[in-house]
Amino acid sequence: MRTEKDLLMTKAPTTEERILIWLPSPLGDAVMAVPALRAFRRHFASARICFLSSPAVRQLLSPSPFCDDWLEIRPSFQQTAAQVRRGRFRTCILLKNSFGSALTAACSRIPRRIGYARDGRTWLLTDPIRPLKDSAGRFVPLPAVEYYLNIARFLGADTSDRTLTLSLEPDAPKQIIQSIPSLSSHTGPLVILVPGGAFGPSKCWPAERFAQTADALKERCNALVILSVAPNPNETAIAQAIRRCTRHPLPSTADVPLNLAALKALIARADLVITNDTGPRHIAIAFQRKVITLFGPNNPQWTQTGWTKEIQIIGTGPCVPCDKPVCRQKQHYCMESITVEQVLQAAEQFLTEKPQ
Repeated sequence: MRTEKDLLMTKAPTTEERILIWLPSPLGDAVMAVPALRAFRRHFASARICFLSSPAVRQLLSPSPFCDDWLEIRPSFQQTAAQVRRGRFRTCILLKNSFGSALTAACSRIPRRIGYARDGRTWLLTDPIRPLKDSAGRFVPLPAVEYYLNIARFLGADTSDRTLTLSLEPDAPKQIIQSIPSLSSHTGPLVILVPGGAFGPSKCWPAERFAQTADALKERCNALVILSVAPNPNETAIAQAIRRCTRHPLPSTADVPLNLAALKALIARADLVITNDTGPRHIAIAFQRKVITLFGPNNPQWTQTGWTKEIQIIGTGPCVPCDKPVCRQKQHYCMESITVEQVLQAAEQFLTEKPQ
């Protein structure tokens, strides 16, 4: 397989233009945009490419071989537009689906503005790309990897490499050992549980089932199980609810909050990641970890990556998929239909298979 370095050394059309690429905001989407970013870098090898993103997305994707500079979204529209205007970009590629991103690019006087024709912003784009819709005007489910690669195809780039990749900061592996000392002494497999999700509580598997899974993996597989939650009140509460239900001590990042650089280093060490359909799932795939993903209200077609070491367990119910962040039913059918034994069976399959 070709390395990132090989790709960056590939010849491409000569251009002197400065290109701004506005990255998507959700962390999972940012990882799924990596194949498109690779294609842009290869296609515009002589251009100076700058990424624009939130601070969180910058930390997630850094260090990146696909850009020369970074800009971070500022607190106000005026501040963001001013710094973009100072960059004197000739082209803006909008991976972010929003009216505001297109308006900012237009107000920053970028001559060429490329993105999907949606969210009422078509008139702000010089190169609008029509998203795929059905006869009723609804978006047709398309994996996000392909969704972003379609923009690269529109520009004539080679989009054959769909691999998700991320890089670690040089000192991140050492820092994660210092933060969680048990990582250096455990003898069994390392399993990361990701029980939260920024999308909303409808994607979350019940806390008591995560607790039962953690206990069983400790007892059956001698696993070191670590609970990974985001440093916010909602996910801290999820961690507390899970730990109240466990029979064995359960280390949690709620005790030692990790930034995204450290989270990447933790996931990169894992033998298995068991997760709701949320950002760390894609981080795990980018580091080629084994993954069990629990799907409920959302259609898995939107986030397919083709990773062969992922087992998807898809909940069922009369309302699936609803794509709602909060369940509107009296019973959370989809996530409750996923049993602990289903998850343990998949986990044991991964943890007992022989290395190839």
